[in-house]
Amino acid sequence: MKVLKFGGSSVANAENIRRAAEIVIGRGENCVVVLSAMQGTTDALIETGRLAEAGDDGYFARLDDIKATHRHAVQTLLPSLTSEDADEFVDAALRELASIFEGVLRVRELSPRTLDRILSFGELVSTRIFSDVLRSSGVDNRWKDSRELIVTDSNFGSAAVDLLKTNEKILEYFGSRPTGVYVLPGFIGADLQGATTTLGRGGSDYTGAIVAAAIDADALEIWTDVSGMMTADPRFVRNARQIPRITYREAMELSHFGAKVIYPPTIQPVMAKGIPLLVKNTFAPDDEGTRIEPAASAAAEGEIIRGITSIDHIAMLSLEGSGMVGIPGFSKRLFEALAAARINVILITQSSSEHSICVAVEEKFGRSAKAAVDREFENEIAVGKIEPLRVDESRSILALVGDNMRSHTGVSGRMFLALGQNGINIEAIAQGSSERNISAVIGAADVRKAVNTLHEEFFSDGVKQVNIFIAGVGTVGSRLLEQIDQQKNYLLEQLRLNVRVVAMADSRSIMSDDDGIDLTNWRQRLLSQRTDARIPKAGLAAFAIEKNFRNSVFVDVTADGDIVKTYPDLLKKSISIVACNKVACSSDHETYARLKDLSREYNTNFFFETNVGAGLPVIGTLNDLLRSGDRIRRIEAVLSGTLNFVFNNYNGTQKFADVVRLAQSSGYTEPDPRLDLSGTDVARKILILAREAGNRLELDDIENSPFLPLKCFDGSIDDFYAELEQSEDHCRRLLDTASSAGLVLKYVAKFDAGRASVGLESVS
Repeated sequence: MKVLKFGGSSVANAENIRRAAEIVIGRGENCVVVLSAMQGTTDALIETGRLAEAGDDGYFARLDDIKATHRHAVQTLLPSLTSEDADEFVDAALRELASIFEGVLRVRELSPRTLDRILSFGELVSTRIFSDVLRSSGVDNRWKDSRELIVTDSNFGSAAVDLLKTNEKILEYFGSRPTGVYVLPGFIGADLQGATTTLGRGGSDYTGAIVAAAIDADALEIWTDVSGMMTADPRFVRNARQIPRITYREAMELSHFGAKVIYPPTIQPVMAKGIPLLVKNTFAPDDEGTRIEPAASAAAEGEIIRGITSIDHIAMLSLEGSGMVGIPGFSKRLFEALAAARINVILITQSSSEHSICVAVEEKFGRSAKAAVDREFENEIAVGKIEPLRVDESRSILALVGDNMRSHTGVSGRMFLALGQNGINIEAIAQGSSERNISAVIGAADVRKAVNTLHEEFFSDGVKQVNIFIAGVGTVGSRLLEQIDQQKNYLLEQLRLNVRVVAMADSRSIMSDDDGIDLTNWRQRLLSQRTDARIPKAGLAAFAIEKNFRNSVFVDVTADGDIVKTYPDLLKKSISIVACNKVACSSDHETYARLKDLSREYNTNFFFETNVGAGLPVIGTLNDLLRSGDRIRRIEAVLSGTLNFVFNNYNGTQKFADVVRLAQSSGYTEPDPRLDLSGTDVARKILILAREAGNRLELDDIENSPFLPLKCFDGSIDDFYAELEQSEDHCRRLLDTASSAGLVLKYVAKFDAGRASVGLESVS
């Protein structure tokens, strides 16, 4: 015989109830069916009770909604039944429910005992409807009130089951009826005085497990709205995989740390009997689901990690003080104080110095925990032996689970390295002696990023997702986008990189897509986002920080100094920077050094190869030379592609101003061509090379010998070209002087003996 438990979503409405009934019919003659209340009913009953307790007449409307939901299900599923069947049972239960609510309204008190009686309505009615649906389909079955089988204590709201008495009652009932179909309400029981109790969170699953263990069922099937347990929460990880087989203890660990498919107490009874537990999807019954069973049969070769999960809404409690060192009993008093306040501890960690103890609790208990602990240690706090309890909220616990971690070294290292490379700070760590679980406390804002990072590390096929934010989509930026689009398949197939541009911006528009922007029509889409207002310079950087994607890269294809001011914030969030922008590394040395230090401190890439040499491996080669022990003594180079183009094309057949215009229209110059013609851009480049060679220089230290009259650089860009026209004779003399000596003009940057200069020279 099998036990089938259907959750609230599986019996949420008439259509779902009919679907669940078809699954039961397909199982044959021998099974026990345990049902939850119709989805949303338990919460609605609690809300209605609270309204009645507060004297709020709004409870009538909520009660009417509950009545309408259940009556509609009866009328839809059982239209031909007389009032002597389910309809009569539902009406009687509704009348009793209305009477209880009226009593609550009169006395303005909703005791835990009364609330349990109210909550039992959901399971009692859903199972009675289900029983009659089976009968109307030709399946004879027996409906049994679980309160006559499940014996509990009187801890209303979360009653503990007396397994010895419960097993006796279950065996007595089923022993005389070895075959057939049975329908039982989940979640409810009764104490020794016959008062209705509820089993707390996951109570219907627990009912199914208790019955399965008592009758030595062939299997316990948990039918829900997902196809088994997953390697991670599919709301966080889009490519999360279904786990086909898993051990009891792995499933318990995953369930404890947030996997809500099943609840840990469910597993204990069937684990004790070695009964397989299957998690199946009511809405996709042919899916394989997950089979939970003993370790020997569930072992999976090569699977080190079985799943990644998390618990949200956590508060970290930290008890610290030098007065704790060497003094026994502090831990005992801490846990006793929390236990007296009925606060459950989820995670524990203690420093080896005995100077501090940290525990994690549900965030909603943070304040009451502080009050209880500070009261317990008020004398020690008063004399300064320990500090008042510190409560850090907005935390989450991240857990890596797998039986095979015990036989593999380096799992913790991989976990912490992956998190560290993505800027996820770990505040506390706990690992059980079983080595089945590694848990870490992190900030709640980083949970999605952390789960995705670890899933990629342990479950991906080797493909790494890279999320790119591009500031500046002019000539260079647009070519970069074309190149990424052209090379994406090569990068994926050859380098195992899934490169996605998730956001781009210019001065008037910003566009994003969490799944990656389609680069075949990005121009049109970006234009459609254009506004009259200028986008804040820091807008895209702030957006990248807010998105908090793993493996993020911010690409700055601008010459904007304000964007450079956002670099420190990006590096601190472990967002790598690739900068075409030369401002960062050619501004004051303090800024340059700080960015390099932040890159090292946060283990984040800061690349600017395109600052010098247009992407040729100039900076990279220089760094390699230094790393291999060389010292850079002298640098001599033509570093301006713009000026090289200008002097290659200025041969006397056209004016110098026309050649500069050609360079600008061809996209060779900076947006303001005076930066090139003044030598400022070249000075920045030699400054960057000198700094990368280990020299402390400022831009003002570089000797710059201008070759154009200074008045060319006054006024606007139009004024610049006008003055350039007037300076044609000066430019022609420079050309003729070089030509007559058989030389050519080049704008040369030099670094030698700690000094740097830039200027026009005649070279062979």
